[in-house]
Amino acid sequence: MEMAEENKAASATLPQVIKAVFWSFLGIRRRAEYEKDAVRLKPVQVIVAGIIGAIVLVLSLITLVRFILS
Repeated sequence: MEMAEENKAASATLPQVIKAVFWSFLGIRRRAEYEKDAVRLKPVQVIVAGIIGAIVLVLSLITLVRFILS
């Protein structure tokens, strides 16, 4: 049972998840970083961070457009 715990990859921290989602939004990722993220990121973390990132992006764009038009 101890071997299973040792083989289990460490889960990503919140800043690591945010960084991975941010770079994915831009479409810029190094292969080595992608491979690290594929091991430590859980799908739920990516989905939640992606939804939050999309909301922040849309609200930022709306705010920018309203600022420019005013």
